[in-house]
Amino acid sequence: MFVRSFTLRDFRSWDDVTIDLEPGSMVFVGPNGHGKTNLIESLGYLSTLSSHRVSADAPMIRAGAERAFASASVVNLGRELTIDIELLEGKANKARMNRSPVRRPREILGVLQTVLFAPEDLSLVRGDPGERRRYLDDLATTRRPRMAAVRADYDKVLRQRSALLKTAGGALRRGSRSSDGASALATLDVWDGHLAAHGAQVLAARIALVHELLPFVAESYSSIAPESRPAAVRYRSSLGDALPPEFADAHRIPEPDDVEVLEAAFLHQLMQMRQREIERGVCLVGPHRDDLELALGDQPAKGFASHGESWSFALSLRLASFALLRAEGSDPVLMLDDVFAELDRKRRSALARVAADAEQVLITAAVAEDVPAELNANRLEVEAVQHESARISTIVALETEEGLQL
Repeated sequence: MFVRSFTLRDFRSWDDVTIDLEPGSMVFVGPNGHGKTNLIESLGYLSTLSSHRVSADAPMIRAGAERAFASASVVNLGRELTIDIELLEGKANKARMNRSPVRRPREILGVLQTVLFAPEDLSLVRGDPGERRRYLDDLATTRRPRMAAVRADYDKVLRQRSALLKTAGGALRRGSRSSDGASALATLDVWDGHLAAHGAQVLAARIALVHELLPFVAESYSSIAPESRPAAVRYRSSLGDALPPEFADAHRIPEPDDVEVLEAAFLHQLMQMRQREIERGVCLVGPHRDDLELALGDQPAKGFASHGESWSFALSLRLASFALLRAEGSDPVLMLDDVFAELDRKRRSALARVAADAEQVLITAAVAEDVPAELNANRLEVEAVQHESARISTIVALETEEGLQL
């Protein structure tokens, strides 16, 4: 898989640019703050419908503009598809495939598969569980685009059920038997069923994914830090003892009725936690409370791993994603956002070995010399120029093996 070309209009610091690409390695070089990461971010957004830098879409719309546009032509196994998305201030985003509108932006998911490694990835090891849950969900959606709809349905039910718990909990704390509180309690059973039905699908997908990732993570980490303790990943569910023990077996083969089994366990745990949830006014059970546990030897990586070990683990998670997607038949586009400057020589070499074998690698760097020579990358020079109240990014020059082209 590779991106043949992509276009941005009013995306971050880019007002209007089209960049043609080929298989192989391309590095976008420029000073920090001049817009090179915005290029990588746009392709990541087309791949996952989310940014690795911000949680909202508004910052991606150029200051003073009402909308932003990103488009990419993607070649996969000889077939070419064009996807684009329009980000609208205060309105629902619009997407198209081969210039034809789609009903929902998530229908373009799966056309472009990417694996992005960025300095922010250190939070996968040192950050909150939400970072690791997002890692799993993004990868699960890349593999099975329908999971985007499942997750959206789960989040919608979760918001509704959380509102009911707050209403019921508020009435309980006030000692009130208000109609609102009674109504919330009466409808919780219905929303429990919806939450368990959607949550079991998310949970089954995550557990299966973690089991598939485990050998790739262990192998990647061992290749990067052979002198370190072995790395492992394990899924920790808020279902607790209600989760059937066989789901903890990393060698277990998923069964057709897994979702039904997990749904029953989910409902059981919701029943057990009902009073505590009402008292606290929050939903304590479900994939939104789970975590991906990272371990080095017999210790958790978070809090015990050194800085170098943390970087190695973060890199291993991304390389494991790349290896898993590749094993399923098509190389994802590998994107490396200003990471070589963060890595020591050993980790640079390990990353370069994987990148050199990928069909397409897109790299950002403040200094071209940070990129290992074995990648044999073409180079695009990026520069931001001040225009009135904002800086606009431009392509200054293209440098290839044949030399510099203005």
